[in-house]
Amino acid sequence: MMNVTESSKMVIAIGFEGSANKLGIGVMKNGKVLSNPRHTYVTPPGQGFLPRDTAKHHQEYALKVLNQAMEEAQIQPSDVDVICYTKGPGMGGPLVSTAVVARTVAQLWKKPIVAVNHCIGHIEMGRLITGAMNPTVLYVSGGNTQVISYSKQRYRIFGETIDIAVGNCLDRFARVLKLSNDPSPGYNIEQYAKKGKKFVELPYVVKGMDVSFSGLLSYIEEKAPTWIKNKEYTPEDLCFSLQETVFAMLVEITERTMSLCGSSEVLIVGGVGCNIRLQQMMDTMAKERGAKLFATDERFCIDNGAMIAYAGLLMYKTGYTTPLKDTGCTQRFRTDEVLVNWRD
Repeated sequence: MMNVTESSKMVIAIGFEGSANKLGIGVMKNGKVLSNPRHTYVTPPGQGFLPRDTAKHHQEYALKVLNQAMEEAQIQPSDVDVICYTKGPGMGGPLVSTAVVARTVAQLWKKPIVAVNHCIGHIEMGRLITGAMNPTVLYVSGGNTQVISYSKQRYRIFGETIDIAVGNCLDRFARVLKLSNDPSPGYNIEQYAKKGKKFVELPYVVKGMDVSFSGLLSYIEEKAPTWIKNKEYTPEDLCFSLQETVFAMLVEITERTMSLCGSSEVLIVGGVGCNIRLQQMMDTMAKERGAKLFATDERFCIDNGAMIAYAGLLMYKTGYTTPLKDTGCTQRFRTDEVLVNWRD
């Protein structure tokens, strides 16, 4: 373990992120991004990505992306202080394949290693890039939907999905419409939604502080082919209606959390956080409350290695490293399991 008195020194960390279909390897020097390349596994329209195939993609591109990250950062292995990797949550196969690379690099280069919670990586990167101090956080991605606020060295979960994540809901409807997965199905849903003119009422399911998307998805999946065939609604109308409904649900539980916590800041993180319409709706709510919205662009809201490097760097500078025997992965790694001892 590193002595806590060394926490003020400049630290260079490499982060390996591979919890889903994006393989990212980033280099951070304290609060500065030195490099952040990634490579995305893209499947044909109408198809999702399977864990086994995604793991093979990560294995194929790991060394290429690592070399790119090192070259862009203009560093050598000897310059690196710590190796960081995503422990979870995420898909088992991709997580394990990426962790194996990180463990191997740590042993070859004789560097300490830090296992990082994927959600914490998003939050800390969002705070760094935007300058948000103590925001209520809406974390929305393909695999996660949570409303979070910090208290007593933990990121506390105030609300979440009780079934599927909002990103998964959008992605699966994109498959129904056979939308392209390049650059992502959610992005293409967003583009279609901009052209939608007719709103169709869909199930709106908020249960206290939590949300549910599976029933809504089943409903629109069943109805969409008939609606489109009979020309009642266009695919653009349905994308517009789906976005408006699920985002309204998210804004509602975020506002409720802000009210409970007395928060004057809201930060959106995760891949779905790139969606401009979600940002607009959240900004309207925030302004009505006299609060401020913080959000990032696709460089940092989409899964990336720099966010894992930065979260791991914060942990390392407080004296934490992960014993090699504990450098496994877990598909379920709760945000509130992590001791956040780098904050007050």
